[in-house]
Amino acid sequence: MGEIRKRIDHVLSLDLPVLIQGESGTGKEVIARFLHSHSIRRQAPFVKLNCAAVPAGLLESELFGYQKGSFTGAKEDRRGLVEIADGGSLFLDEISELHRDLQGKLLRLLQEGSFTRIGGSEERLARIRVICATNVDLQRAVETGTFRRDLFYRIEVVSLRLPSLRERKEDIPKLCEHFLQKLARQFGRQALTLGPETVGLLMEWNWPGNLRELENWIARAIILGDAEALGMELKRRIEAAISRNALQLCEGDLKEASRRATSAATGAVILKVLQANRWNRRKTATDLNMSYRSLLYKLREVGIPQRRKAHRGFPPAQP
Repeated sequence: MGEIRKRIDHVLSLDLPVLIQGESGTGKEVIARFLHSHSIRRQAPFVKLNCAAVPAGLLESELFGYQKGSFTGAKEDRRGLVEIADGGSLFLDEISELHRDLQGKLLRLLQEGSFTRIGGSEERLARIRVICATNVDLQRAVETGTFRRDLFYRIEVVSLRLPSLRERKEDIPKLCEHFLQKLARQFGRQALTLGPETVGLLMEWNWPGNLRELENWIARAIILGDAEALGMELKRRIEAAISRNALQLCEGDLKEASRRATSAATGAVILKVLQANRWNRRKTATDLNMSYRSLLYKLREVGIPQRRKAHRGFPPAQP
């Protein structure tokens, strides 16, 4: 996080597009708002659009607005979020969900700094900074063809990758202090103090929901006024997760042991019949009631050489 903060400090004075990547709940919107509030555009609006929350057919009108009469229901001119954010920052969350047709229009906006409303012909200037965020690997999306390569390079002028909470567990004690103070003020409650055992449990959990999940846990503790009880609940969840992992590992080991035992038994039977038939594979297949091709496959599977000369040194069949 220290490295990320250094990069952010370098970016604050630059009016460039920024791409923030990271798992859900890692604080991408917090970083986006920080970038805006410390930029030269801080006096203008910060406007957010979650690309995954708006139906694909409505995204274009939501972004660029429309002219009266451009489609059924368009009874008046309407500004889009690009115009509303004029002079400020437009935050496009979950940018990977943007339809490819609309990706082209966003690319034009970034390249030319202009756009047109739906149904309009007037070129309008867009004096905005675009900040994008995603919880998917955009590079892979480019490789699979679901995200435009030219748009990716346009929005990735500055890239920030936020680590998951499980990658920065040493920060959990300080994050807890921050959330305890913040939420106590928000709820008008007295701030709690977490005991060493509870903090230790918080550092053991992997926090799949990241900072959002940790903040929600602290909020419950403050509302209920009993962090220790929630700590014991978390302990049970940790123990259950350990048990599940151990069971999956055990099941995997048992399956592998069973597979090896079956393969060894099958190989012993085939080898014994082969030796009895002086390595006549066709007669062996007939005696084993299987096709010749199936026998060849089985020989490869269990590691038995298909020819007698190659068999020298191979372990003899069990009686």
